[in-house]
Amino acid sequence: MPQRLGRRALLAAAGTTGLAAPCIAQTEGWPARPVRIVVPFTPGGSNDAIARPLAERLQARFGQPFVVENRPGAGSAVGVAAVAQSAPDGHTLLLTTSSIAAIGPVQGSGFNPAAELDAVALLAKAPLIVVTPPGSPLDSIPALVAADRASPRSLHFASSGPGSTTHIAAELFNMRAGTTLQHVPYRGTAGALTDLVAGRVDLMFTTIASAAGQIRGGLLRVIAYTGEDRPAGSPPAPTVRAAGIPYESGIWWGLFAPRGLAPELRRTLNAAANAALEEPGFARYLAGEGALPAPLPPAAVTAFLESEVREMREVVAAAHIRAD
Repeated sequence: MPQRLGRRALLAAAGTTGLAAPCIAQTEGWPARPVRIVVPFTPGGSNDAIARPLAERLQARFGQPFVVENRPGAGSAVGVAAVAQSAPDGHTLLLTTSSIAAIGPVQGSGFNPAAELDAVALLAKAPLIVVTPPGSPLDSIPALVAADRASPRSLHFASSGPGSTTHIAAELFNMRAGTTLQHVPYRGTAGALTDLVAGRVDLMFTTIASAAGQIRGGLLRVIAYTGEDRPAGSPPAPTVRAAGIPYESGIWWGLFAPRGLAPELRRTLNAAANAALEEPGFARYLAGEGALPAPLPPAAVTAFLESEVREMREVVAAAHIRAD
């Protein structure tokens, strides 16, 4: 069962029971030693694809090593804990996805990243896609909604697991569209896509990168994008909003620090991350994940995170989502 993340659980996951002593970082003299960027997932995923080129650019800018450290475990609890219990001196950072906003409500704990961490930078955003097998009559969002109206609770969507980004995106769609799509959870994206291709489930909300192979091979088709626009170079399809449904969802990646980071250091890191996002070479890494740069100033990053946490609480409560 995934570890439940509250303040105590975070510290226990990191093997400590007390908070690090308060330490207010000063921009002058920072960084005094190598900086860790903790990624709370296994190597090789989208987080690494963004963290490693970012680390290279920060290292070149500040003249100290920025080292990506993968700390997976307990549904990202181990990595998040390692950062939350660190001194807020700018030498330990966290790079993770939008899933951090759902940890507290999904696990039924009091963990709130907006209160436990300092949001440093919003790095990138990517829409999800709604995919169905090519022979399915569900060839558009209007067709999907009409089929659900005609036979409520008869359509089933796959997800990569209870409380995952793909699960929450579909439940949010249910709320906004008034549909009754039924959840079929899997342990990861691969199994979900395999059963979708085989027709054992009807549809899935997933990332562009995850389903790229099946789409190129003609095994799945994109019927809609969940964001504001279709990313350049991606398969043609309208957005969900174009069907008249007030819905937007997706995945984002952010940079965080332990709570208590000095404001001037937070501004320095935010400016450096935003500058990295403007480099054409960095955009190529993001394009591989179907993502676009999403730079914001520090206050706007905090407001964005707080808004995401509120929405996650709403969706999780309405859909009665709980982790296994």
